[in-house]
Amino acid sequence: MIDTMKKTWIVTLLLLVSMANAQSPVSEMLQEISTAPSAERIEKDIRKLVDFGTRHTLSDTVSEQRGIGAARRWIKFEFDRISDQCDNCLEVFYHSAIEPKNDRRITRDTKIVNVVAIQRGSVFPDRYVIMSGDIDSRVSDANNYTSDSPGANDNASGMAGTIEAARVLSKYDFPVSIVYVGLSGEEQGLYGGKHLAKKAKNEGWDIIGIINNDMIGNIHGIDGVIDNGTFRVFSEAMSMTLTDKEKRAMRFYGGEVDGPSRQLARYIDRITDEYMTNLDAIMIYRLDRFGRGGHHRPFNDEGFTGVRIMETHENYNRQHQDLREEDGIQYGDVIEWVDFDYAARLTAVNALTLAALASAPEAPKNLSIGGAVQPSTRLQWDASDDPTLAGYKVYWRKTTSPQWEYSTYIGKKNSHVLKNLVIDNYLFGVSSVGSNGAESLVVFPYKLIPRD
Repeated sequence: MIDTMKKTWIVTLLLLVSMANAQSPVSEMLQEISTAPSAERIEKDIRKLVDFGTRHTLSDTVSEQRGIGAARRWIKFEFDRISDQCDNCLEVFYHSAIEPKNDRRITRDTKIVNVVAIQRGSVFPDRYVIMSGDIDSRVSDANNYTSDSPGANDNASGMAGTIEAARVLSKYDFPVSIVYVGLSGEEQGLYGGKHLAKKAKNEGWDIIGIINNDMIGNIHGIDGVIDNGTFRVFSEAMSMTLTDKEKRAMRFYGGEVDGPSRQLARYIDRITDEYMTNLDAIMIYRLDRFGRGGHHRPFNDEGFTGVRIMETHENYNRQHQDLREEDGIQYGDVIEWVDFDYAARLTAVNALTLAALASAPEAPKNLSIGGAVQPSTRLQWDASDDPTLAGYKVYWRKTTSPQWEYSTYIGKKNSHVLKNLVIDNYLFGVSSVGSNGAESLVVFPYKLIPRD
C-alpha cells in the first residue's frame, strides 16, 4: 500500500514538473524565431543596397543600377519574391506622396515613395504591428544627391533587417496583421513616416505599435567601446493623445513614464531577456538621441505607439559623412564596418516582438484604478469578447523600477483587488493573455474608479 502511494506521488510530482516546463505553442514558435534570421542573407541585402551608389531621396529614379528609384524597386521585388514563397501571403505596394520644395532639404518638388508589405492576420486583419527601416542615405551635405552615399549601416542595416523579418515571419500565420515597410525621406525630414502615419490616422488603422530600426549594424563606438551584447530602445514617455485632464492627473497619480510607447519598450526588453542569449536591451527614456530624430516619431506625433531600436555605441565618423580620409581617420558609412551577426540578432528581437504581439489578444480597454486611503488596490476594465482571450495578468512595480517586477494571473475577470497592497507605493498595469500563451502590451490606468 505504501509503495503504491509512493509511486502515485512520484507520478503526480513528475506530471506537475512536466506541466511547469511545458511550453505554450507561442513560446515554441518564438524559440524557433529567435535564431531564424540569417546574417548571410542580411549581408547580401546590405551589399545590394550599398551597390546602388546613393539612395538619397532626391537621387536618380530612372536608372536600374543607381539611385533611390532602383533601390525601392529592388525592395519591392524582394517583398514580392517573399510573397511568392508563402502563397501570396503579402500585400505589396508603393505608398507615395508629393513633398513640395522647401527652404531646407527638399530642393525641388519630390515624390516620397515608401514600399509596404502587409501580412494579413487571420482573426484581426485590421489590427497591425509594424516594423520599419529607412531606404534613403546621405553624405555630409544633406542636399548632395549625386555623390556616393553607401549608407551601409545608416540605414541599409535596418532595411535589410525588415526584409529578413518578412522572410522569417511569413512562414507563420498570425491572428493580427504584420506590416513591413521601407520608409523614404528620413534624412530630409522624416517625410516617408509622416505621410504613412497620416494615412494610417486618416484611415483609422488600429496600430498596436511600430518598431523603427535605424542603424542596427555597428558595434565599434566613437567612444572606443566595442559592444555586440547590448542595444538601445528609445521611447517617448507618454502618448500625444493624452487629454489635458489626464496630464493634470499625472501630478497626483503618476504615469509620466508609463505611456504606451514606454510599455512597448518594456515588452521588447522582457522578450529579449526571455528568448535571446547574451543580448540585453537598454531602455532609453527619451524619444530619440539628443536633438535628433527617427522615423518612429511621426507615428508618435499622430498618437500611435512606437519606439526606435538601434545599436548602443554609435560612430559619428561613419554617419552622414563624405567618403574620405583625414588625419589617418576613415570617414564614411561603408560596408566594412557593419557587423552582420549583430544586425541579425537585432532583427531577431524585432521578429520576436512582432510575432508575440501579432499572436496576442487585444489589450485591456478603459483600465481604471482605485484605492486611495485604503489598504488594498482595485483595478477594473471593460469585459472583452475577443475569441482568443484566456484571461488577464495584473502587474505592479515599485515607483522607481524601470521594469514590471510582480504579476499575478487572474483568469477571465475584468476586475481585481490586490489585497493589502497600498496604492501609494506601487505603479500598476494589466495585460491580456491569449489561449495560446501570447500576451499583449501592459496597459497603465489613467482613469479612477469612482469612489462609493
